[in-house]
Amino acid sequence: MSAQPQGNAPAVAHGAAGGIAARAGGAAAEGPDEAAIINDMLSGYLLLVLGCISTALVIWRLSTGLSRYIRHVSCLTNDTQTYFARAGSKWSWFKKNVQYSPIFSKRHNREFQLSSAINVGTLPTRLQLVFLLGYFSTNVAFCVMGIDFSKPVGASATVFINRTGTLAVANMIPLFLMAGRNNPLLYLLGISFDTFNLLHRWLGRIVALEALAHTLGYLYRTAATKGWSVAFEGIFKSDFLIYGFVATASFVVIAIQASSVFRHAFYEIFKILHICLAIASVVGLYYHLGPKGFPQIKYLYPVMVLWAFDRTARFLRVAYYNFGSGGGKALVEALPGGSTRVTVTMARPWFFKPSQHAYLYFPSVSLWQSHPFSVAWSEEADSPSGEKLPVDRRDILAMKKTTVSFILRGRTGMTGNLYEKAASCIDGKMVTRCLVEGPYGGMHQMHSYGTVMLFAGGVGITQAVPHVRDLVIAYSNGMAATRKVILVWTIQSPEHLEWIRPWMTEVLGMEKRREVLRIMLFVSRPRSTKEIHSPSSTVQMFPGRPNIDTLLAREMEDQVGHMGVSVCGPGALSDEVRRAVRNKQYNGAIDFVEEAFSW
Repeated sequence: MSAQPQGNAPAVAHGAAGGIAARAGGAAAEGPDEAAIINDMLSGYLLLVLGCISTALVIWRLSTGLSRYIRHVSCLTNDTQTYFARAGSKWSWFKKNVQYSPIFSKRHNREFQLSSAINVGTLPTRLQLVFLLGYFSTNVAFCVMGIDFSKPVGASATVFINRTGTLAVANMIPLFLMAGRNNPLLYLLGISFDTFNLLHRWLGRIVALEALAHTLGYLYRTAATKGWSVAFEGIFKSDFLIYGFVATASFVVIAIQASSVFRHAFYEIFKILHICLAIASVVGLYYHLGPKGFPQIKYLYPVMVLWAFDRTARFLRVAYYNFGSGGGKALVEALPGGSTRVTVTMARPWFFKPSQHAYLYFPSVSLWQSHPFSVAWSEEADSPSGEKLPVDRRDILAMKKTTVSFILRGRTGMTGNLYEKAASCIDGKMVTRCLVEGPYGGMHQMHSYGTVMLFAGGVGITQAVPHVRDLVIAYSNGMAATRKVILVWTIQSPEHLEWIRPWMTEVLGMEKRREVLRIMLFVSRPRSTKEIHSPSSTVQMFPGRPNIDTLLAREMEDQVGHMGVSVCGPGALSDEVRRAVRNKQYNGAIDFVEEAFSW
């Protein structure tokens, strides 16, 4: 996420807010109409701040995209690419200390685990923290701005109640937008779903706090004149108050059960409960605001539209790619290390790009639960039906069968149950129904880099393999600036090579592969030295874990053009690669891409 628009958000918000503070201060005295206008202004300004940041990020994405395109085209026939290998001092400082920087020295994606069952989450980056603190403090300031709490409780509390309620509903618009898998901002802003997921969680906490402040403010105002017992009893004597209480209670429960500890320990339950509570909050708000004609209802309508749009788009994706023409059948193979390889036949052609992911549904295993997985491989095969010859483009497409493959590491819940079910079958294989929702992602393409290093840990290889195939083919056809591709894969046992053996066999047999691709395999837990052997000079195997600094420094000595470094794997590996890239910023032009799914 870009630093410039995010970093300026708190200053812009507070500066403009100060300009309307005086008007807000007289809101209670001017009457309810004036107070409502002020509340709408503050809510609108929150959305305006987010809109301005989004506009700045669109400009950032267009400019960086243009830069990559120029580099790509300029280097197609340039084997040295010396100009693009140089690092600019100011740009290197920005990437090292702002764009790629964690809050402290190193830790970002590595989870804090108190035990094997208790996970308290990860830390945001420095840039994300600045935005979150700025937006949170802006909301706090807007909640109390211009309210004279020295006045009688009836006057000041009424303004506070209306203010917090309005801000809570207004914040639901970006909250629901960021939760959607079909969020158009993912592609417009070039921000990963992982980052949007982080922002969604914190916006949810802000909404929950504002809703709670709204409800407690009402109770305090009533209790100041009639006592606490009357205040609590009054909630259940009016439909208006009951529905408002249902919405607030839903928000608070969501905030608690969505915390990392509960989310990781009981993910399947969390997901179902999360959806049910979100629906309850929207329904409660609708009947809290609608019957009395409160103006805040106008913020709820976009929330309902966003939710309906995302659900409809998801259903259409599933229906289009899975229903009809023999789609939706999956071959599930139990593999060493408790993993499964899932190959799904799609009903219609899938135009695949590296770094894409999809959500898989296994109705026979986990009903309608879906989980995201990187697409490891995709290919098309002719599947003629009958003796009818194709006469037009539609007939030709109908004869094409796309298969997409995934590697699922068996853990708890759905992935563990799927592995056990496949392992219990003859030859460890079974055919079952699988619905694929996607594709999503695919924003990070590597064709414009002269040197590409792909780091993978364990099942994270599924993100790297498509890049390897794509870059080797593009190099062979003269369609990429890439001249060097280095794949570094860390696995616990040589048995894990079986996960991708059929795909890598095809890659290793590609034309001009030896000119551009080198593979380094690191086995962290070999049972004996006999397991460690290098098939060739371009495919090497080593015991232990890789020294990221050493490997990166070695490749930068002979760097060709701009270097792109990608990582997908355990949090500790991602943080180590991030640290190494930051430390090498002044040694040459180098970019960093982290592929991660936080949940």
